[in-house]
Amino acid sequence: MADMRMFASAFERLGHDVDGLLADVGLSRRELNDPDGRVACEVVGTLFSRAQQIRFTPNLGLAIALATPLGAYPLIDYLVLTSDTVGDALAQLARYLRIAASPVSVVVHADGDPVRVEIETVSATAYEFEAALIVLRLREETDGPFAAAGISFAHEPDDVAQFERALGCPVRTAASWNGVTLDRSTCRLPMRRRDPILRKFLESQADAILARMPARTGAAAEVRRALGSRMASGATRMSSIARALGMSERTLHRRLAEDGVSYQELLDEVRKATAGRYLDESPLAIGEIAYLLGYSEPAAFHRAFKRWYATTPEHFRTRSR
Repeated sequence: MADMRMFASAFERLGHDVDGLLADVGLSRRELNDPDGRVACEVVGTLFSRAQQIRFTPNLGLAIALATPLGAYPLIDYLVLTSDTVGDALAQLARYLRIAASPVSVVVHADGDPVRVEIETVSATAYEFEAALIVLRLREETDGPFAAAGISFAHEPDDVAQFERALGCPVRTAASWNGVTLDRSTCRLPMRRRDPILRKFLESQADAILARMPARTGAAAEVRRALGSRMASGATRMSSIARALGMSERTLHRRLAEDGVSYQELLDEVRKATAGRYLDESPLAIGEIAYLLGYSEPAAFHRAFKRWYATTPEHFRTRSR
């Protein structure tokens, strides 16, 4: 419910009739303020859609991020902002974001240069919001000249130029991943609110919350990992994955239904990510990539790729290189 409260406040700052918006998705202010309340991700998506129907806002995720004040996520915000450096702040975000109980995760790939901050969430608007909020917060809270090296989106925002102006960095679309890149030198910038004593206290509170939360061991995560390791071998039938996970196909189907996802959706997600990575990083011919992903003919792969990235594999490879 914390996400919904924050989004409702942002829509109010953007001039929307929030009581009307909430009523349209079956919620009230009283329910919104219930600290133990829960709301399905689909309801958040419906709220976004309804707000856009009433008054279209280009780059809605960016607009919400710009309207979200510091402290909207009190514990997470200060776990991040009391860190010593930008790199430490990102590590805190990746570690503790779960306590917000939102469908967003962040993975920091710190081995290369630039450092890659990869975002996983449920919608294009959510990707835009999370990427923008990361850049805005770090830009505001660093003790030095901060600039992101770039932002990557699998989709294309409504107005890429506006995104670039607002965040001061290039935006790459039709990418194989979603997130932010930062130069290693930027990750060494100090945070202006760095406070090791307060940070240690907040970490003790956050660690206690994490200890009470169930681990991310859902069937959907298990299937994605299994598909990722077997994609190149072509062993992606549901029956094969079920055997690899030590369960019957029927049990796997039931567990995925409990997670609110289908096997085909997961296969599509892994194929999309793998296709983008192969085109980005490997010398494989497009026909070979189609075959490795389990497509019997290149035409079917081309159709799927255009659905995923709104461009052709050839154009995607040319642009990324």
